[in-house]
Amino acid sequence: MYFPYFITYIAIGLTISIVVFIWALKNGQFRDQQRARFLPLEDDPDRSTGRASRISRYEIYALFFLAFAGLGASAAVLIYSLFYAP
Repeated sequence: MYFPYFITYIAIGLTISIVVFIWALKNGQFRDQQRARFLPLEDDPDRSTGRASRISRYEIYALFFLAFAGLGASAAVLIYSLFYAP
């Protein structure tokens, strides 16, 4: 049966989602809900698109790694369930 593989896959995905959500709450990602609707109205021409800080670059690399790891895990579960499961 496929159930143990998919239940494990769903449990891992749910755990990762909860961990990322808690991380976002602790870092204040949802703190200022009212600011977002006024962003298109701001006229700030002197805002420079400077280089990303070192930590920001590491976060970007980590997000790409997590995305590709998730896609790889999905592909591995799919391939395993198609070829090796009875």
